[in-house]
Amino acid sequence: MIKYALVCEKDHEFESWFPNSDSFDKQVKRGLVDCPHCGSIRVSKALMAPQISTSRKKEERADKMRETLAKMPVPPTPMAAPPPVPVSVPAPAPVAVLDEKHEELRAAIRELHEKIVANTEDVGKQFPEQARKMHDGDLPVRSIRGEATLEEAKELWEEGIPVLPVPPLPEDRN
Repeated sequence: MIKYALVCEKDHEFESWFPNSDSFDKQVKRGLVDCPHCGSIRVSKALMAPQISTSRKKEERADKMRETLAKMPVPPTPMAAPPPVPVSVPAPAPVAVLDEKHEELRAAIRELHEKIVANTEDVGKQFPEQARKMHDGDLPVRSIRGEATLEEAKELWEEGIPVLPVPPLPEDRN
């Protein structure tokens, strides 16, 4: 992940995280990055100073921490150590913040996938061959799903064989 300092056309500054620099470029090109202040999609990277951690800076932070601890009051009577608090690790979250409309769309895609899986036979990479054989009458017609390249799907469509691309699950892209 990489964090970029960003600026919009109206000079509003903000930050955002991206999986990599290519992802930033693609999202900006598609108009998916917008200013949280004004909503402008004309966004670019702002100048950033790199954060380099040197051993001197680490030592300075350690000194400050020791000074802070030294200034803290010590309880007058010995206290028993509190029981350890279980630490819960937050579940991974999508990179983008989604509104209710987009959450409903994702739920609909998941539901579509469940119905397709429940009502079709997975033939894997044999999909183009099986679809042609059913179309030609060499195999009984049944509902199948599988894998095909874009070129194979186009050829099937041009031959009059109805095919339907299925969108990937939202989790498959994050």
